[in-house]
Amino acid sequence: MKTLLLITGFLWACAGDSTKSAQTAGSSKDSSKSTTTVMTDTVHKTDADWKKILTPEQYRVLREKGTEAPYSGEYEKVFVPGTYVCAACGNVLFKSDTKFDAGCGWPSFYREAAKGHIIETPDYSLGMKRIEITCARCGGHLGHVFDDGPKETGLRYCVNSVSLKFIPDKK
Repeated sequence: MKTLLLITGFLWACAGDSTKSAQTAGSSKDSSKSTTTVMTDTVHKTDADWKKILTPEQYRVLREKGTEAPYSGEYEKVFVPGTYVCAACGNVLFKSDTKFDAGCGWPSFYREAAKGHIIETPDYSLGMKRIEITCARCGGHLGHVFDDGPKETGLRYCVNSVSLKFIPDKK
């Protein structure tokens, strides 16, 4: 219970003013570097199937909309060239050149790798209005997007490390 209260308080502090949709916030910003792609190869599995391929922590976050503790994630401080894909299905989500240190305790990106690879949905849980982000291919919970990111887009995709798999660029 103490951990849940700590995480809730930390999320509240990191959320800032997220009362307007992140989609609206980013619509007037530069999106020329994004590629439009439509997800057509969605993945559907039973809970039992997901439990077979995901670790218990991945299942809790990706399938049950959990959150890993801040500053505990494997990729929070990784800044090397590569691609971040969904840990559940391999869908390309983010490129390392859009990653930045937001100081919030989770990996943060200012742009998705390709339009249509992430779904944004209003989230009113924990007494806040946020925008949840999920993988468009498998529906896995990734985190949230806020409108307090860098100038490039004004967006901050705040993502659980456990939802991601990092693929370094080949040398």
